[in-house]
Amino acid sequence: MKSFEVIPAIDLREGCVVRLLQGDYAYATRYHDDPIAVAQHWAQRGAPRLHVVDLDGAQAGEPVQLALIQRIAQAVEIPLQVGGGVRTETHLQQLLRAGAERVILGTVAVQDPEFAGWVFQRYGERVALALDVKAGAPAAHGWQAVADMPYLEFAQQMVQRGARRIVFTQVERDGTLQGVEIEPLMSLLKTVSVPVLASGGIRDEADIRVLRALAQSTSLEGVIVGKALYEGTLGDEWLRVKG
Repeated sequence: MKSFEVIPAIDLREGCVVRLLQGDYAYATRYHDDPIAVAQHWAQRGAPRLHVVDLDGAQAGEPVQLALIQRIAQAVEIPLQVGGGVRTETHLQQLLRAGAERVILGTVAVQDPEFAGWVFQRYGERVALALDVKAGAPAAHGWQAVADMPYLEFAQQMVQRGARRIVFTQVERDGTLQGVEIEPLMSLLKTVSVPVLASGGIRDEADIRVLRALAQSTSLEGVIVGKALYEGTLGDEWLRVKG
């Protein structure tokens, strides 16, 4: 069976682990005051990697939680993929030096596709595209703005410019526990052939089973899970599932 990763999300805000509802900072639920302990917990439970988002950085337009991200990276032996506020090559290098194995570009890819293409070409597998979709279009600036382009067209352009991996998030589903909406994900998987990580709305093992089955015949390689793990609607034994 093809490998499939279930990846815990650790969203950082003011030094705490939180989850937002549909990316809205006004609706944040704080789950833990010690992100390092949370990272160690997920690592001990068998997580293959961690998806870390600097929410303060996404708002500020530059990484804010660098020191904390570095401490997380030093505290666990599994790789981190990190996003939030990455707008320049300097920001990217700061996160790599802090211990990120993979850095995620979102807003800057929407704002400056040429620069994003240069980064994809230069850094290869060390960089992934954050394709955050809201109302059928790429979202930017902490999901507060939407580009004037269909998300599939944007995805095609980014792959043509060199993006080697896509983190696909359905913003309207994120943090809702409403379950995965398969059709937009399927459309993306039919449009691009690069590896894709799905995110947004995961509720329980039924969602994981559907996505694992889909991964066997597509370029889907895993799923990022946040609220379902923190609320317990998905058991953390799923983190150890490799295929």
